[in-house]
Amino acid sequence: MSEDTVRKLRMIVRILIGSVWVFHGLYSKILNLIPRHQMIVGRVLGEDAAAFVTPAIGVAEILLGLWVYSAIKARLCALTQTVALVSMNTLEILLARDLLLHPPGMVALNVILLSGAWFLAWKNGPTRTRV
Repeated sequence: MSEDTVRKLRMIVRILIGSVWVFHGLYSKILNLIPRHQMIVGRVLGEDAAAFVTPAIGVAEILLGLWVYSAIKARLCALTQTVALVSMNTLEILLARDLLLHPPGMVALNVILLSGAWFLAWKNGPTRTRV
């Protein structure tokens, strides 16, 4: 695979992964257009906290998406995504499984997303800052 092809592939993967974080942060959590997300937060952190915490999680997810887009410290970014998704998935499966559409599918999709994140971390160009 040529260097140009790899560079284009990294850009596509970066846009896709960043967009997943931005979408879920804005659409699912801040705008609450997928109310199930707030219900899951309520189940995990308590119903009283859900209305405030869910949009705050959304802001964090948007910031994470912007970080992915930036390509700065890609390994630290991939590690942060890994910790976030493993933590969220574990809590959701243990405490709110009945609110999940398809837990095995969610885990499979997140493994794919994290594979892309680590691809970006390990295949980042030598001119980028690494952790």
